[in-house]
Amino acid sequence: MSSSTSSSSSPLQSLVKSGTKLWLDSIDPQLVALSKSQGATGATSNPIIVANLVKSGKFDKDIAELKAAGHKGEDLAWTLTDRLVSAVEKVFMPVFEATRGNDGYVSFEVDPLIEDPIANMPHAERVKKYIELGKKWAQNHPNRMIKVPATPAGIESLTELVAAGINLNITLIFSTRQYLAARDAVVKGLDRHPDLKRFKSVYSIFVSRLDVYTEEHVKSLSSDAQGWVGIVNAKRIWKLNKDFWAQKKLPLEQEMIFASTGTKKPNDPKWKYVGAFAGSDIETNPPETNEAVELSGQSFTSAIATLPSEAILSAIDKHVDFAKLEEFLMTDGIKKFADPQKALLQVFNSH
Repeated sequence: MSSSTSSSSSPLQSLVKSGTKLWLDSIDPQLVALSKSQGATGATSNPIIVANLVKSGKFDKDIAELKAAGHKGEDLAWTLTDRLVSAVEKVFMPVFEATRGNDGYVSFEVDPLIEDPIANMPHAERVKKYIELGKKWAQNHPNRMIKVPATPAGIESLTELVAAGINLNITLIFSTRQYLAARDAVVKGLDRHPDLKRFKSVYSIFVSRLDVYTEEHVKSLSSDAQGWVGIVNAKRIWKLNKDFWAQKKLPLEQEMIFASTGTKKPNDPKWKYVGAFAGSDIETNPPETNEAVELSGQSFTSAIATLPSEAILSAIDKHVDFAKLEEFLMTDGIKKFADPQKALLQVFNSH
């Protein structure tokens, strides 16, 4: 990765030229239009994004209109989410059509409160809910991806969702164990899929959160190896995924999404994770990360297959307990999505 950029290619354009599909981690219409002009070909959504858009006041008119039509509370929140995601789907539909369904998607996250520890829904009920909501929100939306977390119930629902012909973004993946369990559940549904020419699954591996975790909880990891765990873990899973699907020879690519690519440490260059995964699959970047990358003057070349030194790899393998890491980050991740959803519902219920 060199530190200069030619005048004909912006940093984000060089990222796309390296072989990366750039998706925006937002469904704000203005940011979507900007990112599309910078080379983005898709977008992702989650409860935090929707809650922030509602708080911004930009959609007060839509909310008033939906209320006048009789929507309230939870129904209002989901109807608005559906409307916001649908608008962005239209923006990327030409990409979806041009790539015959290989790109141009917008992710729609099903209810994060299914996993709310306070509600403590029984496992079988959670599975049923994922299947029911996945089918409901996917209907008549060819370039919508249903986002399901890699929890035990989320993973168990994948087989039936695939069999129903639904394209999936399996999210909150922190470990190889989760990735393999999710992928195996997906494969089980393939023989019942109505049309494999249209089948697309992506696996969202979270990156920066792992480095925050090891810095706080794995003090035995050397300073040289700190800050590399998220990258090494994601690249190893990327390789597993690439090799596995190459044998299956499906018409569309089944890809990794590198998520949580914004840096969380003040001393890290803002493009640290963006540059590390340049060259393959999909990056969903938050708007602030894209902005910092554009200002960086960097020119990105493919770095996806490059790993750090053997010493760093050995240190990670010796000191990082990935089962413990997964358990901690999963609990944290569920809370990070459930709390904004509750806050969003509160806003609508208080009107």
